[in-house]
This record gives sequence, structure tokens and C-alpha cells, in this order.
Amino acid sequence: MLTRLHYRINASLERILPERRLFLKSDNDTRFIRLRPMTQAAALAGGTLLVSWTIMATSIVLMDSISAGTARDQTQRQQALYESRLNALSADRDRRADEAVRAQERFNLALAEVSKMQTALLATEDRRKELEKGIDVIQDTLLRTIRERDTARAEAERVTLALAEQTGSARTDGSRTADAVTTLEELSVTLAATARQRDDMALAVLAAKEETETVLQEKAELEARNDAIFARLEEAVTVSMEPLDKMFRAAGLSTDSLLKRVRSGYSGQGGPLTLSTKGGPLSPEEARANEILNGLDRMNLYRLAATKAPFAMPVKSAFRYTSGFGGRSDPYGRGNRRHEGIDMAGASGTPIYATADGTVIEAGWANGYGRVIKIRHEFGIQTVYGHLSRIRVDEGQRVSRGDRIGDMGNTGRSTGTHLHYEVRVDGSPVNPMTFIKAAKDVF
Repeated sequence: MLTRLHYRINASLERILPERRLFLKSDNDTRFIRLRPMTQAAALAGGTLLVSWTIMATSIVLMDSISAGTARDQTQRQQALYESRLNALSADRDRRADEAVRAQERFNLALAEVSKMQTALLATEDRRKELEKGIDVIQDTLLRTIRERDTARAEAERVTLALAEQTGSARTDGSRTADAVTTLEELSVTLAATARQRDDMALAVLAAKEETETVLQEKAELEARNDAIFARLEEAVTVSMEPLDKMFRAAGLSTDSLLKRVRSGYSGQGGPLTLSTKGGPLSPEEARANEILNGLDRMNLYRLAATKAPFAMPVKSAFRYTSGFGGRSDPYGRGNRRHEGIDMAGASGTPIYATADGTVIEAGWANGYGRVIKIRHEFGIQTVYGHLSRIRVDEGQRVSRGDRIGDMGNTGRSTGTHLHYEVRVDGSPVNPMTFIKAAKDVF
């Protein structure tokens, strides 16, 4: 039955693929191989499948290459946009810091001018009070002198009348009359001088009042300028502080404890700059100035903290993300495993940079990681850089953010050239993209 079926199939295929013979000739003999229609059909089908597989594999490779090139171009554009935005934000931050410093200098000058004007105003007020007191004394003296003059005139008239009654003439005692006249003339001169002195003091009081009004007007203008300066300073501090505060909160860091630890690390003599009134109560302007100075101090602490937390990118050249944080399929086919970092694929030898200030605690070979660098930072944070082709730092070395620490490679348990980057907080792994995204709108 099978032989008959085989014969029928060969007979059907022979119309398309007639039987062929392949002769093999040697020195002593000649042989041939018979290629039946079914054999030719099987060979033709196998060749067709091989060509089809080759075409499909080539198409897949070309599509992957095109997609990889497109992703790389997109990453380069995003990197360029990120760097330009970083430069613009840095320039704006520096400009606002310079403006805050200049405004603080103008504020100090304004405070000095206010102090001088207040001193002059107090001196003018004291002088005015003294002049008013002097005028009161002069007026009392003038009134007393007028009363004494009137009393003397009345006494002179009484004596004159008494003499006239006794002697029949008011000129009997000439010496007394002359003395009375002399006394009256002296009193008149004294009264005239006192009146002139009173008029001079009245003019001095009017001048002091005008000077006081001028000083008060200048003080009001200066207070208005100071209020404008305060408003600009408060706005600059608020605008500069808000993105920094948002960045640390987005990274899951407590800003209060963070600033406390930074301040304790810079625990030299001094502290936040404040205005003092030698034990007296603070004026509204001084309290407002202290709030601005405290804000500037907090912003400076934020700046110090930003260099000590991993908010920078470890790779600045073109790369693409190949694995994220969390669960994933093991690249060696061993089921699902937890991935405690992110993978950034790039060219071999791509520079790797420290993402924050810190101390290198490990620089060598580790199982799985290959050549690896571990850096300890402030606030209980640690970063890990694995699968490197070259290590450029030593254990115990201090590094700053942006220092080149190694080159990208394919060492350890790796399927291709890439950087395995981890961030650990108090020993527990966290998603590094949290820090990278938090700093996206700041740096």
C-alpha cells in the first residue's frame, strides 16, 4: 500500500520534476545517484524554507537596527534639550543669587541711611523741645519783667505824687527822679533784647519744624523703597526655594531633617545672619529682613544638600534605557527576578560620572556586578555602578559630583555593554529614576 502511494506521488511530481541522475566518475568506475521527484521536491522545499528564514531574520535585524538608531537619536535630542535647560536654569539661579546679593547690599545701605535719618530726627526733636522750653522760660521772664516794670512805674508815680503833695513840686529830689528814669530806660532795653531773643527762638522753632517735616518725608520715601526691595527679595527667595523643596520631596527625602543634617555638618561659629536691636523689640522692617536672611540661609543649605544627593546623571553621552527598576525576566532565562537598579546601554568605554559628592567604599570585582564602584554619600545614601570596563578611582577616595570614575563595559553577569546603576537609601534599594526625574526641572 505504501509502495503504491509512493509510486503515485512520484508519478504526479514527475510531470513537474522529472527524474534526474547525477553521475559520479572515478578512475576505475562510474556511478550515478538517482534524484527522484520526491527527493527533488523535498530539497526544493528545504531550500525555500532556508531562503525564507534568511529573509525574515535579515528583516528583523534591519528593523531592530533602525529602531535602535531612532531611539539613540531621540535620546541625543533629549540629552541636548536637558543640558540646554540645565544651563538655562543654572544661569537663572546664578542671576537670582547675584540679584539677591545686590539687593541685600542695597538693603544694608538703606538701613544705614534710615539709622542716620532717625538719629537726625531725634536730635532735631530734642532741639525743638529745648527751644520750646527756652521760649517758655523767656516768656515767663518777659512777663515777670513787664510786671516788675509796671510795678516800678507805679511806685515812681506814687513817689512823685507823694513829693508833690509834700513839697508842692515833683522835681524836689532830682536824683531820685533821674534814678527812676535810668531804671526805666534799662528795663526798656532789656525788654527789647528779650523780645528780639524771643523772635529769634520762634524763627528757630519754625526752621526746626520744617526740617523735621523734610526728614519725615525722606524717611517715608526710604521706607517705600525698602518695601519694594523687600518684596523683590522675598519673591526671589520664594522662586528659588520652591523648585528645590519640590525636588527633595519628590525624591522622598525629608527637607527638615535634611537641612538639619547639612547644618550640623557645617557647625562652625556663627549661624544664620540676623539683625539685632541690642535686646530691644524688632521693628517690622527688621523682622522682615530677618525672614529674608533666614530664607537665603535655607536656600544655601539646599544648594549644599543638592551636591551631596545623587540628582545628576551618571551617563552624559548618548545611551538608551534597557531595563527599569523592579521585577523583570532574567536575561539568562531563570524566571522572574528583582532588578534593583536601572540599565543604561551605550558604547564601550563611555565615561561614567559620580552623581553626588561622596567617598568610594568599594572599587573592584564583585560577583554578578563585574567591575563595580560603590560610593557612600550623605543622608544615608549609596550609589552603585556595575559592569564597568575600567575603574578610575581607588577605595577611600573622595569624589565630587561630575567626576569621572570609570568606563562603561560588559563585565560580570551581563549580556551586553551597559551601566547598571543603583541608589540605596539606608541600605534599601530605591528607583534611581526618582532622583533623576526630581532634578529634571532644577538642574
